[in-house]
Amino acid sequence: MSKIIHSFLNLKAYCEAEQYKGWDPYDGLNSKIFNALPLKKWNVARLVWIQGFKRSPINFRKLLFVPKQYNSKGLALFLSGYCNLYHIAEKGDTTFGDKAAIKQSIITLADLLVKRSDKKYSGACWGYNFDWQARLIFLFPKETPTIVATSFCVDALLKAYEVTNDDRYLNCAKSAANFVTNDLNRTTIEKGFLFSYSPLKGNDTVINASLLGAKILSQVYAYTKEDHLKELAKTTIEACCELQKEDGSWVYGLMPVQSWIDSFHTGYNLDAIQTYQDITGDESFSKHLELGLDYYLHTFFMPGGTPKYYHNVIYPIDIHCPGQLFVTLAKTKTFSKNEELAQKVMQWTIEHMQDDKGYFYYQLKKGISSKISYMRWSNAFMFNAMSNYLKEVS
Repeated sequence: MSKIIHSFLNLKAYCEAEQYKGWDPYDGLNSKIFNALPLKKWNVARLVWIQGFKRSPINFRKLLFVPKQYNSKGLALFLSGYCNLYHIAEKGDTTFGDKAAIKQSIITLADLLVKRSDKKYSGACWGYNFDWQARLIFLFPKETPTIVATSFCVDALLKAYEVTNDDRYLNCAKSAANFVTNDLNRTTIEKGFLFSYSPLKGNDTVINASLLGAKILSQVYAYTKEDHLKELAKTTIEACCELQKEDGSWVYGLMPVQSWIDSFHTGYNLDAIQTYQDITGDESFSKHLELGLDYYLHTFFMPGGTPKYYHNVIYPIDIHCPGQLFVTLAKTKTFSKNEELAQKVMQWTIEHMQDDKGYFYYQLKKGISSKISYMRWSNAFMFNAMSNYLKEVS
């Protein structure tokens, strides 16, 4: 346990020293050099450029003038993590700081998230701090709100509200339900519908995105008791559960190029369904939840603690793959039952994916791996993940 605490304190010190700003696997289009070239107008060039940055084990960002910046989802993950640390401190354990210091960090991050929310839509919403070229079809301009980023921000602000009782955080989070219900597209399928990934056309059939929309509606329903939010959440969860395979798995999305089955998005699905069930008391999807959790635990983690990215492929091992386990076990209240697995995965992750400077690596590959420090994708994600682990064992 001391090794895990030491690892987390190193990560915490690193992120605080960087003031939560950093690079991202997908931020290549923030390059001032690229933006000065006419190539920026060509979708093929944008895709090649961003994929080159993402895949390269060498970090060219300083050379090509990509700045370190805040990312709203990253800030939300840090905020959720500090809320977990606050609850640890409430028990009298000041290993990670006293209540007053942690609460100040919560206020600072929550204020920043509220400030960064997009005001151009029906309710609060958040996006990413970079243009994102998704294959050759979709271009998401910088800060285009997405259901995924918004879900993480809503979750974090509600946790901050529970600590601080600051109505600004609650009201901002509650307004996100209007973004989900009014601004997102809906794709009707045999049973129910799927929420779109963003208000833009395209990428409308991502299963975890729709379930995270249901998670937002469920969380807001907990405070407003507006029945239509509960019913909309249930309808899209029913649609997503109809898409679950007999073995408990989900593909990523319904487009032919989205047919993979991966670890951490499966965890997102389970978290969203569990949230709906906990808040509403409706256990209509309990069998789907149980089947999905069983598939998740037995498919994506090897006996020695090595995590897998895909159901049939180990590499590349993305930092999200081990990190999501601790969040999902905490959310589904199955941590104690699977504590031995959690400990093995945590130890494996620290030994294989943490740098001596405290930050975590992006991915491990069979060949040359990317050991670049990415604030949102790697460090914020593991900050929240490890805080969930530490909260469970405290």
